[in-house]
Amino acid sequence: MKIAFKTLGCRVNLYETDAIASRFKEGGYEVVESSEDADVYIVNTCTVTNQSDQKCRQALHQIRRQHPDSLILATGCMVNHRKDELLEAKIADYIIDNERKHAVFNIIDEHLKGNPLDPEGLDIDLFSYQPAYNTFHTRSLIKIHDGCNNFCSYCIIPMVRGRATSRCDKDIYDNIRRVIDHGFKEIVLTGVNMGRYKYQETDFETLIENILRIEGDFRLRISSIEPDNFSDRFLNLFHDDKLAPHMHICLQSGSEKTLKAMHRHYTALEFRKMCDRIKTQVPDFNITTDLIVGFPGETEDDFSESANMCREIGFSHIHTFKYSIRNGTKAATMSEQVPDKIKTIRSAVIRDISAENKKKYFEQMMGKTQKMLIERITADGTALGYGENYIPMRLKNKDLEKNTFVDVRIDSIIERGDKSEVRVKQEHNNNCD
Repeated sequence: MKIAFKTLGCRVNLYETDAIASRFKEGGYEVVESSEDADVYIVNTCTVTNQSDQKCRQALHQIRRQHPDSLILATGCMVNHRKDELLEAKIADYIIDNERKHAVFNIIDEHLKGNPLDPEGLDIDLFSYQPAYNTFHTRSLIKIHDGCNNFCSYCIIPMVRGRATSRCDKDIYDNIRRVIDHGFKEIVLTGVNMGRYKYQETDFETLIENILRIEGDFRLRISSIEPDNFSDRFLNLFHDDKLAPHMHICLQSGSEKTLKAMHRHYTALEFRKMCDRIKTQVPDFNITTDLIVGFPGETEDDFSESANMCREIGFSHIHTFKYSIRNGTKAATMSEQVPDKIKTIRSAVIRDISAENKKKYFEQMMGKTQKMLIERITADGTALGYGENYIPMRLKNKDLEKNTFVDVRIDSIIERGDKSEVRVKQEHNNNCD
């Protein structure tokens, strides 16, 4: 049986899809691209913005239209948010919420055997995913946390992912050891608000320390994380060669007034001081971020404060969102909604700043050495991958292999705006171009 996956949204979804796909491969299914003909299609949905909902609907309608006889299962955050709507639309045969996503293999497998299960009668569990061994990615994503207690005024995630909960630390260590045994070279920790990880006596800092002690040829990367007053103990961990000096720290706004209206748990000044501390500890540390433009009541002065802060901190990439009304959140009822035309203009300004910042950061790194993980090799023999500072790299050389580390030196910039890359040369090798 052929099965295809379509994943929208965050890295938590990507982790869950990888784990589910591995389970199907283990069960004898052939996993194919979502653009191909398949017997089963699984769509892992996102609902963080109205645009996300629209993309999910389009994906489901397109699959149903193109493959009317295939079995379709929808799961993920849009299911938790708009379950009744999806059921009424009848564009999926199964609608499975996040709490039962771990059981997708059993649901599909039993259906095809003629023994359909009632999803509502299945156990609720957020972490019962087997370690992914054959995934869509070179990096192995490891989910350590789910849910959120912050209740930012614009965000629906606490309503669709539930309250914060942390995964058993011993299960995390075992998961990591197993994917290292499977040959993965980069481990990426992910979670909805993983900086607040706390399982019994193990906090986030202790978890990282223990992971770094695991034997094996791998590096560890922390993905998207909420800003906290990171301790010196935590920042000192980045001096370990195994821990990649990069974090995607979510700013959302550089305006004190807007941050307060968003119910964020920090001020712009605190965020700025935090970034200064990080770069003092690790001078070439790469900080990327998220920014929302057009939040209700955001004036030109508020936006200018955000733009100036983005320039001053020098985020090498800024994932820019136009504010999207989410029913059920406090911000949806706020007055002074910003017209979409203004949001579009502000988004373009931030994208330009992001491209400028990226170029400056790459220039700062010129001539420096990095450990590149080769993730893909093109038809002409060019290796593509990332250094430990999360810099996208191109290397042209002979005898390169996917999923291997290569010591390189940054040589030049390939300018493509916010999609810019660097060209690198392999160290201690006279054959490189």
